[in-house]
Formats: sequence, structure tokens, C-alpha cells
Amino acid sequence: MATMTQFQAVGRRKTSTARVYLRPGDGTSFIINGDDASDYFPVAWRRRTLDQPFAATDTIGKFNVKVNVSGGGLTGQAEAIRLGIARALVEFDEELRGPLRDAGYLTRDDRMVERKKYGQPKARKKSQYSKR
Repeated sequence: MATMTQFQAVGRRKTSTARVYLRPGDGTSFIINGDDASDYFPVAWRRRTLDQPFAATDTIGKFNVKVNVSGGGLTGQAEAIRLGIARALVEFDEELRGPLRDAGYLTRDDRMVERKKYGQPKARKKSQYSKR
């Protein structure tokens, strides 16, 4: 039995973590947590976020994608998947690192939500100052 070639990588954004598995194929299968990508991300611009690494490397329609993603909101999950796809493409072909790096898809966005401080209603919001 021949083993199927598979490239995997992890992408993170805010509190989202995405495990991405790329298999060479016809590009028709894009499964996220067991659902089709169009069902998981009904909004078109979030789905376009997922295709950006493929567009930058001219590999649209060459891979079937399977993703397990957890944590965070939908935008954080979409950007975590984008980073995972970019890292998996580099694992597939090191030559693709240049275009992905130039487009900024290999950079982990490390911005996180600032923690709430005690005595304040939110992270930076304070109660109104009273001079007298």
C-alpha cells in the first residue's frame, strides 16, 4: 500500500490554532472541521483569505486541504488557516518561501488581546477622574 504524500503545518492567530494538511490533488476538496469551506466561512472575504497563499505562489487547484481549527473567532481562525497553508506550502517546496515571505503570509501576527486590569472596567478604560 502506497503512502499518500501529505504536508502539514500549524498556524496561529490570537487564540486560534489551525492544523493544516495539504495533499496534492485537484483542489476541489477544502474541508474545515468536517465541513466544506463555503459552509464553515459563509462570508466571501474570509474564504478569499484562505486562497491568498495559493494565489501568491500560483498553486491554485493543485492541493486538497483538510484543516482542524479551534479557538478564537472566525477572522482569527481564517488568518490562522492562512498561516498554516503558507507554512505547509514551504514544506512542499522551499522555492515558494520567497513569494510567501514577500506577501507577508509567513509572518505570525503576534497581537493578542490585552488583559483586563483590576480596578478598571476594561484593559485601558478607567473610571472618570474627579478633581473635587
